[in-house]
Amino acid sequence: MTASDNTESSYPPLFRPNHGGAETGEHHHTPKSARPEPDPYPDSDSLPVIDFRDTSPSDLGRVCREWGVFRLVNHGIPAALLSGLHEYADKVFSLSFETKRAFPTSPMLYFWGSPALSMSANAHQQTVGGGGGGGGANCVQNNINWLEGFNVPLNKTTSDFQMSDSEEALLQSFRSLLEEYGAHQTRLAKSLFKTMAEDLNFPPNKSKSYLSPPTGFLRVYRYLRCHMAEQRWGINSHTDSSVISIIHQDQIGGLQIFNNNKWLDVKPIRDSLIVNLGDMMQAMSDDIYTSVTHRVKVHVEKERISIGYFVFPDEDAVIESSNYEPFSYADFQAKKEIDLKTIGIKIGLPRFRIDRPV
Repeated sequence: MTASDNTESSYPPLFRPNHGGAETGEHHHTPKSARPEPDPYPDSDSLPVIDFRDTSPSDLGRVCREWGVFRLVNHGIPAALLSGLHEYADKVFSLSFETKRAFPTSPMLYFWGSPALSMSANAHQQTVGGGGGGGGANCVQNNINWLEGFNVPLNKTTSDFQMSDSEEALLQSFRSLLEEYGAHQTRLAKSLFKTMAEDLNFPPNKSKSYLSPPTGFLRVYRYLRCHMAEQRWGINSHTDSSVISIIHQDQIGGLQIFNNNKWLDVKPIRDSLIVNLGDMMQAMSDDIYTSVTHRVKVHVEKERISIGYFVFPDEDAVIESSNYEPFSYADFQAKKEIDLKTIGIKIGLPRFRIDRPV
């Protein structure tokens, strides 16, 4: 079996050359209006930098108001851990699609084609490949994302799933690295949120319920190469639903953020992290902070791996602000799931905005 054959067998069938995927792109066209356009600002990465060891509420608050995203340096995560994670992620993603699909749903849920899923089900397989039907099926098909990945909740680390010895050893090593990495991410998120809460003058009870470390999970992505990259997205334009998201990307590039009415490429800088604010942070700050819109391009010849950490409020904590009806994260998730199933996209915060159109 050639290296090309190995790569093809690791791809979900939809993305393989003989399915009109990576080579020809003949199936599941992205609507013309949603296709990537040439970026007029290819060298415009002016992302603000926050030094984790030396920041203040006012400095961090200014960046959160103006950008909603920043580059984090001196974060204390060992470079060897970061490189090891990406090395093992590459090995796991290189396993055959059939092997990955047979992994246990807990503690590592495999998904492909759509990052919009819950921990209990593969949204893409339900709506497109699994006969889930409903009004959202065609929407998901038309907006398919060129990626695969794993969801890894940090409060679940063991499984009784039986695999071959080599696969079990690989997954155990990968899980061990993810658990260590998750502990670092939890440390960073708690510290950053504490500084943000000081800037926003949150009372202690809000600070405690608005960030819940047990809700944190990791999502490991592989963006697949695509010879029709100009007609595909790794992930379509979106905002995160989280309080805080922290991303470590490899050196391939492809992440873009929307700021001041233009898209900016976020260039990879080794061992730095990208921190972006999500919808929950925007709501609890009463729109003082910004949930940044972002997207990911795919590459013609290279795959890209990134590892994201996402953390949320307590599920039943009520977020109160002058711009939104009082709602909990559970309320937000329920409406988001309905929108995904019925219209194929997340509406998010506008569903709760007080001045929303009737």
